[in-house]
Amino acid sequence: SFIMGSPEDEPERDENEVQHAVTLTRGFYMGVYPVTQIQWKAVMGSLPSVYGHRGDQLPVETVSWDQSQDFIKRMGELGDEKLAGRAYRLPTEAQWEYACRAGSAAPYAGTGRLAQMGWYGDNVDSRRQQPVGQKRPNAWGLFDLHGNVFERCEVWFGEYPPGISTDPTGPPKGTRRVSRGGSHMAPARYCRAACRHSSAPDQGDDRTGFRVVS
Repeated sequence: SFIMGSPEDEPERDENEVQHAVTLTRGFYMGVYPVTQIQWKAVMGSLPSVYGHRGDQLPVETVSWDQSQDFIKRMGELGDEKLAGRAYRLPTEAQWEYACRAGSAAPYAGTGRLAQMGWYGDNVDSRRQQPVGQKRPNAWGLFDLHGNVFERCEVWFGEYPPGISTDPTGPPKGTRRVSRGGSHMAPARYCRAACRHSSAPDQGDDRTGFRVVS
């Protein structure tokens, strides 16, 4: 159980970050890093990332929510993965924030200092994403949850439900899917653990990637 959202006195918070208690009853594994370009190419056989933003250990981007679903499906069909019976997906919004915070209630997890935890608009000169795993991990050993690339979530974007939530999965329908975490071009406020973003499922850009859970 944890408190999702931000307190009303958190600097630069948005009104849609209403704090509420969440309980997750089922355990899950999360990728230590966002999916990298070499991982994408190994599964999909091609690379969508724009020229000039390419590198094996850079997070894959220019990938829509729909395309991330294609990747997850194909990854589950690989020989070893299929044999092991593993099922992959994107995290729910609650799972993402729970994993990002790793027990912290601060705007930024880990050391609490964004510059130590992630790449964002004030510490990236090249205006491009950075190789994964260069900044510090949070308390649970996960890297790059603050900054570098926005990360897609499974759920539709909508207002948080009132009261206590158990295993929330978001609205039943919508027009935009949630993304979290900020990017290498984002100001600090967009990289906070509670900050929420969204985009159309068929829309991709050079600031947004994803990581998988099982």
